Amino acid sequence: MGAVLSGCGSQDDAQDKSPKVNAAAKASAAAVTRANLIKTKTAAAAKVKANELGQIPVLMYHRIVDKPGNQDDRTPAQFRTELERLAAEDYVPVTAAEYVTGRMDIPAGKHPVVLTFDDSSPSQFALDGAGAPKANTAVAILQDVAQRHPGFRPVATFYVTRDMFGMTKPEEREQVLLWLAGKGYDIGNHTHDHLSLRGKPEKEVDAEVAKGHKLITSLINAVPVTIALPYGNQPNTKEWALKGSSGGVSYDYGGVFLAGYTPALSPFNKEFDPLGIPRIRSMDKKGDCARFCSVAWLDWLKANADERYTSDGDVKTVAYPKFKAPFMTMRFTDRALPY
Repeated sequence: MGAVLSGCGSQDDAQDKSPKVNAAAKASAAAVTRANLIKTKTAAAAKVKANELGQIPVLMYHRIVDKPGNQDDRTPAQFRTELERLAAEDYVPVTAAEYVTGRMDIPAGKHPVVLTFDDSSPSQFALDGAGAPKANTAVAILQDVAQRHPGFRPVATFYVTRDMFGMTKPEEREQVLLWLAGKGYDIGNHTHDHLSLRGKPEKEVDAEVAKGHKLITSLINAVPVTIALPYGNQPNTKEWALKGSSGGVSYDYGGVFLAGYTPALSPFNKEFDPLGIPRIRSMDKKGDCARFCSVAWLDWLKANADERYTSDGDVKTVAYPKFKAPFMTMRFTDRALPY
């Protein structure tokens, strides 16, 4: 009887150990798989010299017209030339919303560029009688360049005001915003009346931003993710433009864009400041723009490729050379892929 009991005990012990052994084996196999996957990803990132802590050009446009009336205007030909250059130099447009949230899903070896348009001018977007973008508007040109260059995404961010592309009827305003949103374009807040927020009390800042926010949300089912400040002027307390409420309308943005100057930092860089994201005015290298407008900065980024954001092709990881690790922000460490 003792022998029988002893035999039963040994069988039970084996059955008890078996699940533990299997679990350990599975865990070990999973760890090996993860290690191999990371090794493969880091090798791929190194091959394209990925640097997702690098700088990103956020380009600022206003009117696209045949006869420029001021330093912010660009002709259709100038706009097309700049887009063609971006495509040739492996830039891929992303929206301001994708940028500030870190969801820039572009191919390996490519560089993000954010195209932004202020003031919702009719020269930026209008529909013809067939429901297509009118010729020589910014959207029509962007769509055409994208068609000629597969992979060059036809997306941009439009910072709208009450002018709303020259549309006055609610139905017309809704129509243009629905068209843009439906095609993947991003709609951002530029305030309702395009008034400078500098020096205004918090109540007035909240009211103007909230009115601009409601202007969009009352027309389409899309909540703006970012705001571009009129004239680039920040309120006395920067946070007022990022988050607030007025008249029953609340806003809480992922980023506040200024009016110009330099390339912007990666959202994965610890020095990224969502309260004041710089943009670059589109212009040739002349006068004040010899150093600080789009042609000059694109030249600089091309010459200093190691400073430019280069994608590893995986939106779930943030790849960069190991020596840049001190610049990685804690917020995204779970996605870090140093190589």
